[in-house]
Amino acid sequence: MCEELHFSPAGLGLVVSAYFGVSALASVPAGVLVERHGATRISRAGIALSAASLIAVAAAARSLWSLLVILAVGAAGNAMGQLASNTSLSRQVPAHRQGLTFGVKQAAIPVSTLLAGAAVPAVALTAGWRWAFVLAGLLACAAILLVPVEPSSPRRSREHGQATGALIVIGLAAMLAAGSANALGTFLVSSAVSHGIDPASAGLALTLGGAICGAARIVGGAQADRRPDQQVGTIAALLACGAFGLALLSVAGSGALTAGVVLGFGFGWAWPGLMTFAVVRLHPQAPAAATSITQTGVYAGGCVGPLALGAVAGGAGYPTMWTVASSAMVVAAALMLVGSCLLRRHAG
Repeated sequence: MCEELHFSPAGLGLVVSAYFGVSALASVPAGVLVERHGATRISRAGIALSAASLIAVAAAARSLWSLLVILAVGAAGNAMGQLASNTSLSRQVPAHRQGLTFGVKQAAIPVSTLLAGAAVPAVALTAGWRWAFVLAGLLACAAILLVPVEPSSPRRSREHGQATGALIVIGLAAMLAAGSANALGTFLVSSAVSHGIDPASAGLALTLGGAICGAARIVGGAQADRRPDQQVGTIAALLACGAFGLALLSVAGSGALTAGVVLGFGFGWAWPGLMTFAVVRLHPQAPAAATSITQTGVYAGGCVGPLALGAVAGGAGYPTMWTVASSAMVVAAALMLVGSCLLRRHAG
């Protein structure tokens, strides 16, 4: 894509940051739409918008800027789908199975990344990268038929009783954690090469981390159903493990690389389902509105994190960048604990 559309890796980073930035801006409005029009309608609209953007990339992307505009439209669909699915699951899945359900839902993200990677040799390098986007768009269209119908009319309430202060603190923690975790996918290979490690080995380590991340999200969701009141503390523990893993990446050697990716990505990025579960559990009357605040933090981290950490890497080197990312994740863990206390106070 970079070769055909004439942009550099920095341009690719700009496109990814713009995608997450628009997702962050669209998150709260998308939550309002879900509460007003119902999860089924907004979920279908979000999938349709995402499918249209994928097919538009194949048909109309001719430069960096056209690609950016198309993906910005798709980012709005991403926000709509996330919040609609949160609401649908919170209202249609029994409470004692919601932790596992949200874990499976969030595991779909690293799994989709693995599938996208598989699409490169299977489709992009044979039929061309545009056909890979066409195939993804058609699969997304098929998913519209699988959207569950709400059993009753959507709940509409002016007074949601949200613990807004707690949600903002947790959203800030999510921003720091997501920004740090996203740096792995963005900078791991180039960082490994700077340490003299083969790019293929770094890619395999990242694939391993993604697989562990998906499994950890599902297992974490299952344990959440058994200990529903302790999940924000569990998130803080996962972030502490992730911070240690990111710190290891500043050390040269393939062993430190593998351990760092497993801990930093496998555990440090395993918490989004637990966060959604904890927030939805305390805001069952308005799950989309509540999770829109915390989801904004996740998207903001995906937008700002790679840009800020990339600047650190350019100015001070990769070891310093991983140290900064590790420190940010430690702060995120502390903020999660503060947010947990505030949520308990609101619940009480």
